[in-house]
Amino acid sequence: MSGGARLKGTAAAVGRSLRIYYRDAARDRVMDALYARFLKPGDLAFDIGAHVGDRIASFLRLGARVVALEPQPGPARAIRLIHGRDCNVTLIEAAAGDAEGTIALRINSANPTVSTASDAFVAAAEGAGGWEGQVWDAVVAVPCLTLDGLIRDHGRPAFVKIDVEGFEDRVLRGLSEPVPALSFEFTTIARAVALSCLERLAALGPYRFDMALGETQVLTFGRWVSAEEMAAHLGALPHEANSGDVYAVLS
Repeated sequence: MSGGARLKGTAAAVGRSLRIYYRDAARDRVMDALYARFLKPGDLAFDIGAHVGDRIASFLRLGARVVALEPQPGPARAIRLIHGRDCNVTLIEAAAGDAEGTIALRINSANPTVSTASDAFVAAAEGAGGWEGQVWDAVVAVPCLTLDGLIRDHGRPAFVKIDVEGFEDRVLRGLSEPVPALSFEFTTIARAVALSCLERLAALGPYRFDMALGETQVLTFGRWVSAEEMAAHLGALPHEANSGDVYAVLS
């Protein structure tokens, strides 16, 4: 399916995401408490892979300004409807990677939250427990930016959230200077990507790490651990843990 073809099911899938991510006040409170560790009023945050923008909403509640990247038209449209009139939100319909240009984005129109620029991620999902029935049914060409370019154009962020389905290490290769804090998603079908992210961050600066499983927004260790300890912990997680976010702060 080409980029100009209609993506069936996407509108319904985006509607489902909006119901999940915008109607849980208790979840919002826990999320805000987590991100308040990294953001204060007036800070700049980058949301890389914004989907329908629930993290944008959290960052705004904390008084931050947000530059958000979302390459998929359906989720980007939802973000514009919700946050488009807010002068503290800059939405860019693009992906992020290790070089500026254009990349191929593999779309899962029934579940766009797992659309990805990583062929390896799609291959890893095939036949994996918990990923049954996932179909990437379109490929579209989208603009690709780098974190370095975003910093050049918008300023140095206090926090960067990266959630791009197995492409997180490529995003971090586009960063040549440390930022104060960031998060990147990991999945148990693509643990090597998370290990690559840890290696990249260790090369950039003296980062320490914690993590939260799934959408709990609750840190596992309650302390900042080394890259080696985090790598060992990720490697020992059962497959059923599925996914979560690693948080990194400059020590």
